[in-house]
Amino acid sequence: MRDFDQSWRQRLSELETAGRRRRLTASARLADGRIDRGHGGLLDFSSNDYLGLSRHPLVKARAGEFLARWGAGSAASRLVTGNLPPFTGIEAKIAAGKAAPAALLLASGFQANVSLLPALLDKSLWGEEPVVFADRLNHASLIQGCQAAGVRMIRYRHNDYDHLEALLRSEQRTAFIVTETVFSMDGDRSDLAALADLAARYDAFLYLDEAHATGVLGEAGFGLARGMAGGNCLVMGTFSKAMGSFGAYVACSEDLREFLVNRCAGLIYATALPPAVLGAIDAALDLVPGLTAERAHLGALADRLRKGLAAIGKDFGPSTTQIVPLLVGPEQAALDLAASLEKDGILALAIRPPTVPIGQSRLRFALAAGHRIEDIDHLLDCLAR
Repeated sequence: MRDFDQSWRQRLSELETAGRRRRLTASARLADGRIDRGHGGLLDFSSNDYLGLSRHPLVKARAGEFLARWGAGSAASRLVTGNLPPFTGIEAKIAAGKAAPAALLLASGFQANVSLLPALLDKSLWGEEPVVFADRLNHASLIQGCQAAGVRMIRYRHNDYDHLEALLRSEQRTAFIVTETVFSMDGDRSDLAALADLAARYDAFLYLDEAHATGVLGEAGFGLARGMAGGNCLVMGTFSKAMGSFGAYVACSEDLREFLVNRCAGLIYATALPPAVLGAIDAALDLVPGLTAERAHLGALADRLRKGLAAIGKDFGPSTTQIVPLLVGPEQAALDLAASLEKDGILALAIRPPTVPIGQSRLRFALAAGHRIEDIDHLLDCLAR
């Protein structure tokens, strides 16, 4: 018989040699931006819990309340018997927060993107194969969603709207523009006014991923694309980052919501989110508008880190948000720097290809409101050494 394990071992060996092999490490989240990975507490600069809501008393309490009232699981998809009573109220809160006509909850951000895009890009809707214009640095879930749709995807240069316009001008087919509003590896932002203008002038549909903006940026923390969702624009985001728990949302028009209920595989075939997760989401939606001071502190920490990195001659790219990369280059150099920082009590994991392009390995510092100014200064002191 063929030894399939030999194939797996060979590929793992190749990844090891290239400095790209990944391993699972048990991690216990602690308070105030700390984490325990088996050797005591470390300053955690790798998690996406930007506001610390995963440990907030109200979030935990409401998760417990929903668990006690509705049980451990939803027992079915939403179209069968899993559409529990909390869904309606939560989706109303999302729609209000995003200033959108309607909203829809889905299981996760990755699942949302890989199932929403095939539904939207269905050739039978448009009488032709639509074309997608995607930012070159889009998240893997957006790329895979377009690939699953089986349509042509043209990738425009990152945040280069002159390039995007030239591409739009060259195509006469139904067009979709797909991008993140905050890019997860560089920490920079899209120019949403420019994108909205291009979408309007070239009659294109705009698809915006707010995963790393939700909770942190925009009016009342409801993202940079607040007020943009409607019939010609879908805005999605997650509850697994600044919102502290799990799940994803869509903000859109009423008609588009109903279309997705009927055509989005991620809703039709997936078991609905469990009650405890719904409770955590519900509490986070109540808390986020009041966390103005925490957002301001988070922004100040990021500014301090960028200024400190510049002062010691480090390249942090185009970052303007709570995500601040330190560009290193080779995979092994990033791994070595991460290991050195861990000895100093700092967790900052190396990000390597294929997550980022070859030659652009980095440490990605994801800051949290629980971090202190002294934590940033300690990080900078270690990097300077």
